[in-house]
Amino acid sequence: MSYSIHIGPNIRKSPYFEATVADGVQSFSVYNHMFIPGHFGDPAGEYDRLINGVAMWDVAAQRQVELLGPDAGKLAQLLTPRDLSKTKIGQGRYVPLCDHDGWLINDPVLLPLAEDRVWLSIADSDVALWAKAIARERGLNVEVSEPDVAPLAIQGPKAMDVAEALFGDWVRSLRYFQFRETDLDGIPLVVARSGWSKQGGVELYLRDSAQGTQLWQMVKEAGAPWGIGPGAPNDIERLESGLVSYGADMRWQSLPANPFEMGFGTMVNLDAGHDFIGRAALERIKAEGITRRLTGVVIGGDRVTGNQHPLPLMRNAQPVGHISEIAYSPRLAKNIGIGLVRSDLGDGTDGLSIALDGGPRAITLTALPFIA
Repeated sequence: MSYSIHIGPNIRKSPYFEATVADGVQSFSVYNHMFIPGHFGDPAGEYDRLINGVAMWDVAAQRQVELLGPDAGKLAQLLTPRDLSKTKIGQGRYVPLCDHDGWLINDPVLLPLAEDRVWLSIADSDVALWAKAIARERGLNVEVSEPDVAPLAIQGPKAMDVAEALFGDWVRSLRYFQFRETDLDGIPLVVARSGWSKQGGVELYLRDSAQGTQLWQMVKEAGAPWGIGPGAPNDIERLESGLVSYGADMRWQSLPANPFEMGFGTMVNLDAGHDFIGRAALERIKAEGITRRLTGVVIGGDRVTGNQHPLPLMRNAQPVGHISEIAYSPRLAKNIGIGLVRSDLGDGTDGLSIALDGGPRAITLTALPFIA
């Protein structure tokens, strides 16, 4: 069965939208109220390009929430349990955000551009509204907005070759999550050593949406010697690499999880002494003990084609967790997935299954990542 998505004015278009259409995009999803490409007609080839070559992705839907003003750093610290006291300008940080009850509401990358300017590069939820409300309630001197910024990712083992061709050899000196403000033939950018894959690369944060098509073409031309091609954040590679996905693996209300369960415990710095939203709840959760844990799973039987909703994980007809996403891994030649299970269930637990394609499939728990 095939589906289509209506392209209307109620969903925002990326600055790269026309370029992706010209390059043959075949499907879109909606992320942060914006269209984001799903694939370009050859998912297997796009996966191979990410693993063995280089891909370019329109990830403009990875929106930025800007905190601007004297209290920008204070608000950023209030939003996350991670201690930011040693964070330096130009060095990004992965930061969980929680509500007052300790549930995760996003897991952005924080980019401090200046003492009074911070970006949160967010996953799919309305963080700007949350941050604005917190700032106003706390009486902080800070403006919260969504700036004109649209990331374009270059990912894969040959990504840094393309980045060097575009910017010069300085780009290779960037550490992971480190970034630098620059321009490319007059196009204003922030270049960050980041991206939602374990294959390496950079993200180009375009700061002028009117130049989206031009930037897309420049990256495409620079990457031609290395066989660059369009694609999208890849669910198979993210499962293999053990990357969590806000929205797929956890989402406020519909799939709630706390940071301890999702493996973010080292980023919950309760001993640092700073105030943050959800502190009391996370102190209580830690004291009571964690009841679920993130795990990889191997799924028996024939090759799977994916899932459209979380799958209950059963043991002897009793629910013991759920599997949030599954896929067939070409590199492992097996069906894999990721999910949350009762913390008392070890990797050797027997009798586990999910219902798939009208019948049960045996499940084996395993550590993440599948491929380091």
